[in-house]
Amino acid sequence: MGRVTSRTPVLRIRGAARTTRPDVVAAEEPLEIRLSGSPLAVTMRTPGHDFDLVHGFLATEGVIAGSDDVLGLRYCDSVDADGRNTYNVVDVDLAPGVEPPDTALDRNFYTSSSCGVCGKASIDAIRTRTRHDVAADATRLPLETLLALPDRLRAAQRVFDKTGGLHAAGLFTADGELVTLREDVGRHNAVDKVIGDAVCAGRLPLAGHVLMVSGRASFELTQKAAMAGIPVLAAVSAPSSLAVELAADVGITLVGFLRGDGCNVYTREDRLTGV
Repeated sequence: MGRVTSRTPVLRIRGAARTTRPDVVAAEEPLEIRLSGSPLAVTMRTPGHDFDLVHGFLATEGVIAGSDDVLGLRYCDSVDADGRNTYNVVDVDLAPGVEPPDTALDRNFYTSSSCGVCGKASIDAIRTRTRHDVAADATRLPLETLLALPDRLRAAQRVFDKTGGLHAAGLFTADGELVTLREDVGRHNAVDKVIGDAVCAGRLPLAGHVLMVSGRASFELTQKAAMAGIPVLAAVSAPSSLAVELAADVGITLVGFLRGDGCNVYTREDRLTGV
């Protein structure tokens, strides 16, 4: 497996002081996802929990409904200059009867760590409809519990403590219990890893849960929450206009600027109690 972090020399400038020292940075490597040997997607990710990432990606793109739709997956022989396996290619066999996605040029899956939606031809091409009725989810979330989530997420970010350069996604119960946390250089990868863990455990849909992300709430992250049946998406930063539109459309409670003792609630505020 690739390394989660890497060490590199750095010139450290602090006021008048100049020192040269090793620094720890977050690893970023490509992961190619193949279906029965045919390339499907490439994403830049932090190595680790790769199979969760693949399961989550396939589920949130609507390719699979659960782990039963995957017959098997494995690392392929992808070697570096020294002949060592890079573990950067995963090949997936879908179960009989599961239709592979349309990989025509108007709907390709090539992504980057900064923006998973990049490369899609249009918004219409990625507005995949969820199998789950998120709007009907009767979850109630105390405001006090919601406000405590950023600190709980940050406290569990072990790799961030070393590098300061990773996004995090955490899945919480409505009581504030942390279920799963994943870190990655890409926001969408961290979310896919969290959802993929649930896919592998047979826990979809994730009714009654809160997805907390360390950055902004984009359209794509909102779509991933909807595809997993998550009723509440909270972010420490701002949502995009399309994220708000999609959240309203599918019935997700969308929370932004969740920090300190406050937040902005953009949609479905009825799920919050103690407001």
